[in-house]
Amino acid sequence: MKKFLLATAAIATFTGFTAQAETLRIGVDLNYAPFSKLGTDGKPQGFDIDIANSLCHAMKVTCKIVPQDWDGLIPALNANKFDAIIASMQITDERKKAVDFSNKYYNIPSRIVAKAGTPVDQNSFKGKKIGVLRASTQEKFAKNYWGKQGANIVAYAKSPESFLDLKSGRLDAVFVDGAVGDYEFLRTPNGKGYTFVGPNYTDVKYFGLGAGVAVKKGNKALLDRFNKAIQQIRQDGSYKKVQDKYFNFDVYGG
Repeated sequence: MKKFLLATAAIATFTGFTAQAETLRIGVDLNYAPFSKLGTDGKPQGFDIDIANSLCHAMKVTCKIVPQDWDGLIPALNANKFDAIIASMQITDERKKAVDFSNKYYNIPSRIVAKAGTPVDQNSFKGKKIGVLRASTQEKFAKNYWGKQGANIVAYAKSPESFLDLKSGRLDAVFVDGAVGDYEFLRTPNGKGYTFVGPNYTDVKYFGLGAGVAVKKGNKALLDRFNKAIQQIRQDGSYKKVQDKYFNFDVYGG
């Protein structure tokens, strides 16, 4: 009987370990539509959420979505709050010092959102305010490009807050991922009279080569699994199915 109980306990322990190993905790920022947001049903939804689930399906694991404000994502990953970040995080040299990245899973340029007719060059916003997402690549670029020419760069914890201030006149422009600016503001009633102004911003020094999955430094085994899964969903049609649900253009990029 004692042997039976020990064997049963061993099986239970192994089963628990296996179940845990087959669940990946994915960190996301749920304030970044159309990539990730909380739906009316109280469940996470968006491009990043669907991509995360597609990647987990390809790896034959279960995704557990863990919400986290943007500027806390990397610290939370390194504190083992989750196993990976799938949150439109651009692959940059600076971030590579803190985390390891998969190959890209999309690449969309950043844009300025402002009133139609607003002129845009490096000196256009002297004495004016530009809203950005705190700790984003857009914030770093804006501070170096417009901030050094006299613009006031205002950082927000959540992107929707910057659009509210733009509409109310507390900002002159918002610098953001182009898809977010379109979905979250321009195509809404609040976006009337506003548009994208100026060029696409794609400087690799700031924006890298696209958004990737971030894991803790040195976790090569998990990184390899994500890279294989990205390749798989690109080949089997899963990626295009998710893309076409949210966009009418190729978000993967050249």
